[in-house]
Amino acid sequence: MSQPDGRRNEARTRTPRTAGLGHTENVMKQLTFGIIGVASAAPRNDVEKVLREAAAIETVASRFDQVGAAGMSTTELITFLIGEQTPVIAARLLAQFQTLSRVHHAATSQLATISGMTPRRARLLQVALELAARREQPSALPIVKSPQDVAALVGPEMRGLDHEEMRVASLNTRNRIVDVSTIYRGSVHTTVIRVGELFRSALFHNATAVIILHNHPGSDPSPSPEDIAVTREIVQAGKLLDIEILDHLVIGDPGFVSLKERGLGFG
Repeated sequence: MSQPDGRRNEARTRTPRTAGLGHTENVMKQLTFGIIGVASAAPRNDVEKVLREAAAIETVASRFDQVGAAGMSTTELITFLIGEQTPVIAARLLAQFQTLSRVHHAATSQLATISGMTPRRARLLQVALELAARREQPSALPIVKSPQDVAALVGPEMRGLDHEEMRVASLNTRNRIVDVSTIYRGSVHTTVIRVGELFRSALFHNATAVIILHNHPGSDPSPSPEDIAVTREIVQAGKLLDIEILDHLVIGDPGFVSLKERGLGFG
């Protein structure tokens, strides 16, 4: 016997007694299926890349735990520092810039040209290198007994620069270095020398003497006529301020030249 249309429709729309009890479970299944579906839809190469990167960073972290920072290679240290998962970026960086000193003094925009090296990573790396450069600048810097002492202190870093810089090392009455300041970047010649800038750090630290240093990027340290003229101007200015110019060193590759030992600009 057929049912009236109203009862038939009611039967079709009636919810089973168990449906309410299983609603939460059904929702969870749908969510789980959705998550699995998204994961399954990801390209296999991307998944493999994530797994490789996770394994690589674990390897670098394990190396640190096993041998410490001192036992790690430069590539491993850079990889660990920038939070990268593979040493590829670090290898590209060192291949391009050759030395950490050049990385340190490169512009952030230059570092960011390396594939995978973001501006944030570049800034982080340069901050770490700057901290490393400052580690030897506490209160007890060595006493200067010869030009070689100063060259040994700043020579390795200045030799790696790809641009010219002039620095002033300020010394106290015991010939102990109390400060090393960078005064100029770029071509150094008499037209840009300002006595106030040159001796500002020395006056601030009550220094009694200074040593001038500048580099010839990747070239012969033999002083040019311009270097000698600059030295002569600085020596005269030092006499007016009662600050002795102990020497002017030109850092090159290889070695350095002492203008005072050669009698250039100090006559």
